[in-house]
Amino acid sequence: MKTPPIAMPATVPAVTSIALLNLRRVFTDRTNIFFVIVAPFLLILVIGQLSGGGQQLRLGVAADGAGPLAGRLVAALGSGPRITVERVGGEEDLRLAVERGRVNAGLVVPGGYDADLAAGRPVELRSLVRPDDLNAQDVAMWTRSVVAEEAALVRAAQFGAARGAGSFGEVLRAAETSSVPGIEVRTTTTGDAVFPEGLGAFAISAPPLLLMFVFLTSLTAAVGLVETRMLGVSRRMYASPTPVRTIVLGEALGRIVIALAQGLLIMLGSALLFGVEWGDPLGAAALLVVFSLVGGGAAMLLGSLFRTPGPPAAIALILGLGLAALGGSMMPLESFGPTMRTLAHLTPHAWGYEGFAELVRHGATVTAILPQLGALTVYAAVLLASGGLRLRRALTS
Repeated sequence: MKTPPIAMPATVPAVTSIALLNLRRVFTDRTNIFFVIVAPFLLILVIGQLSGGGQQLRLGVAADGAGPLAGRLVAALGSGPRITVERVGGEEDLRLAVERGRVNAGLVVPGGYDADLAAGRPVELRSLVRPDDLNAQDVAMWTRSVVAEEAALVRAAQFGAARGAGSFGEVLRAAETSSVPGIEVRTTTTGDAVFPEGLGAFAISAPPLLLMFVFLTSLTAAVGLVETRMLGVSRRMYASPTPVRTIVLGEALGRIVIALAQGLLIMLGSALLFGVEWGDPLGAAALLVVFSLVGGGAAMLLGSLFRTPGPPAAIALILGLGLAALGGSMMPLESFGPTMRTLAHLTPHAWGYEGFAELVRHGATVTAILPQLGALTVYAAVLLASGGLRLRRALTS
């Protein structure tokens, strides 16, 4: 008579061993190392740079034989916090620098700049930009504002000199130091700005990309669950005194740990490399843990539905990228219309997006994101319960 296996309680060491084995399998795959470690930071860098991630903008200036007035203009152009002025030898050199992307835009100051202004003659400044440089328009706008301010002083000096108030240089120095009553403009902001002033572009791009990669990595890890069953590892564990609940708990914890590792890597790496501040530590940790539970539950459910790794691998890619796009991880959720925003909240990504937006952009605490945490907890409970039951059935059938 065959003796049935002895049912043993689920022990913490056994569950932990299964979970850590799953984590080790992920990081021993060289392909996973690229997509888990390198790809998130490359995307944060690229999207942050495209959004103007605090990088210095370069303005090339060609000013052959220019005098003090041209020097004043160049100094004023370089006074912006994000503008770096690079002196270039001539117009052809400047054109080449703009075409090759060494500078975002260029400004040509003619050699007779000072003499023409002193004589009251108009001066033409030529601006060079490359159409495919997204930052060129920012540089051009800054250049126009500085040139307009300098032109106002020059016109005042020309007017005074023409009326006999002194030489052009004397009137210009007087215009620089004079205080003229102007119009006071007061700006009042009502409500909360979507992107508060001073918020870096990396702080905008990092949170949604974290959500996308945590969920995508979790779903991809479902392939390992299928392979474990396909190779008979699960059957051998089940044939041992290890109870089925230990196997299910270990596999579930393994998926959750993989998601947490991915999220922590992105959080810490983006903080160190790009200076991203994730807001209230307790709120950020709670949001990451709950979203990792969602990713782990989704991986459990996906990995227990198939017997071969091909279908879950394809579905993981489709769902990982598709839900991320719908949930605001590829385009800001604020740019969605009312209908699309309603549909977006069918995904866990939208709730995670809103939670991180409150923490990172508005300095909220964990109590302010309780609705988002509650919604994600429901997702996690449903997915983990469904995945656990389905895996248990797959192991015992």
